[in-house]
Amino acid sequence: MNNTTRWIVPLDHPAFAGHFPGTPIRAVVTLLDTVLHAIAAATGITLDICEISSVKFLSPANPGDELVIQHVISASGTIRFDIVAGMRKIASGSIVPGSPV
Repeated sequence: MNNTTRWIVPLDHPAFAGHFPGTPIRAVVTLLDTVLHAIAAATGITLDICEISSVKFLSPANPGDELVIQHVISASGTIRFDIVAGMRKIASGSIVPGSPV
């Protein structure tokens, strides 16, 4: 399964407050939260219990950026994702859905 979600970073997103004055960028934890919600909405997979097995942040997400979140689910269930804004790759990584203990 290959899916794409588009999301525009709001100019007034609360994560920009103090992060960083004069040069606002989207905090990485909020980017991961956006990715998890986008994938869960697109697939129906519950990701409130998951392992982020790898992630690389390559470029900042700025106010007003249109983020394209692309993900692919492998046969093993691992979800590989990329976040891009225009020609810039913002981040990439992989998630392993978990199950309640």
